[in-house]
Amino acid sequence: MKSDIAATVAAPAEHQWVEAELVRSLMRTARTTQLVALLLIPAFGALLWDDVPTLALFGWCLLAALVAAFRSWVIRTYVREVRQKSAIDHLGFFLRYRIMWPASALVWGLTTALFFDRVPLPNQFVCWLIMAGLAMFAINSLSSHLSTLHAYLDTLALTALAVMMWRIGVDLRFHGPLFHFWIVALLSIFWMVLRQAGLRLHVTHRKNFELQFRNSQLIESLTRQTQAALEAVEIKNRFLASAAHDIRQPVHALGLYADWLGSEPELVHEIAPKIVESTKAVNALFDSLFDLVRLDSGKIKLNIEPVDLGKLVRDLELQYRPLAQAKGLEFRVSIAPGTVVSDPILLRRIVGNLISNSVKYTQRGGVLVSTRNRGGVHVVEVWDTGLGIAPEHQREIFREFFKVPTHAGTEDGFGLGLYIVARLAAILGHPLTLHSRPGRGTVFRVVLLPTHEQDAATRAITLSQLVSMP
Repeated sequence: MKSDIAATVAAPAEHQWVEAELVRSLMRTARTTQLVALLLIPAFGALLWDDVPTLALFGWCLLAALVAAFRSWVIRTYVREVRQKSAIDHLGFFLRYRIMWPASALVWGLTTALFFDRVPLPNQFVCWLIMAGLAMFAINSLSSHLSTLHAYLDTLALTALAVMMWRIGVDLRFHGPLFHFWIVALLSIFWMVLRQAGLRLHVTHRKNFELQFRNSQLIESLTRQTQAALEAVEIKNRFLASAAHDIRQPVHALGLYADWLGSEPELVHEIAPKIVESTKAVNALFDSLFDLVRLDSGKIKLNIEPVDLGKLVRDLELQYRPLAQAKGLEFRVSIAPGTVVSDPILLRRIVGNLISNSVKYTQRGGVLVSTRNRGGVHVVEVWDTGLGIAPEHQREIFREFFKVPTHAGTEDGFGLGLYIVARLAAILGHPLTLHSRPGRGTVFRVVLLPTHEQDAATRAITLSQLVSMP
């Protein structure tokens, strides 16, 4: 059967992949930001050494070092355990350790308590520059993941503003210098500007990853279609070779019999049956081809009505018993009377193909056709004592043009019989199962669930579209 093209990847899968790539991008920059943070800790300590109580400064440096150590551990864990894993692993890792960035921002926001209105203005100015640099650096390093960037900027700004308002309102009771309020206003404006800048950078990152995802999907789809086209060409070539071989044999036989009859007309009673058999073989081959064309076009005619199972099986018995007896096989039927809702012609085609297949590949023993009622549902079973089908071929035999290599007699057809059975059963909504043991025989079961005409027509069109896809 032609390869089916996988369905287009759903939007949630794209969203998950993009989110994971944003996390990967974030973690790629984490090592650089970690290095900058480590270098700024001693720089801050040296800048405030002469103006800030040693215990307070030491406490902040220790807290900053602990947070930096935690970040280093998280980064190493990511590199060692997560970096090469799936999108789900990346998203799960991020959910567990996303607190790392706001925790770092909190520590740096607390530096405001060390220098705001407590050290000389030049030193305050340098400290504010360092804080602004950290925030701007965060824009470049964290903008790939918007929620992380917002968490960092919000924590940093709100912590600094809270410390400043405490100093202005509680410690100084609003009697401090007027420029304190200007600093609060400037910090608030700078905070909002950074959020907007981060949003724009994030949109660029996200669009790039979305485009990358769609390009990869397009390349994968083109690769699949190319492979499917190559497989289709291979199938066509196999089919043409098989068709030429299979049709040539009975046609060549007809020519020989005709020449024989022309030279020895008195042997007409002996030659005529052979001509009939060869003609039947050619008709059977063309019937398979016509069935295939109708199935692939989706224009198969349906006539859903009650079908008498007993009459169906007895009619098939009349047709196939002589074939079985001619091979020395026993042909038995076991009928549990009943009526099913199906297409009588297509159902006859299904069961007839299964019986023909069993007779063809059974050399001794026999064939049993039975109908059973299991819990109110009728089942048709075709048993044989033939060659059996190896497990590795039990799925393949329902593919078009497939012939089991080790089976004698596979040269007598196109390998379409069971493919047509499977397609017709799928259209009618009759589940088809197979159980087989090599060398012991095979049983095919068709569960005759009621067929609804509109559903069957829809399935016929859907299956034809799937098969026709490149």
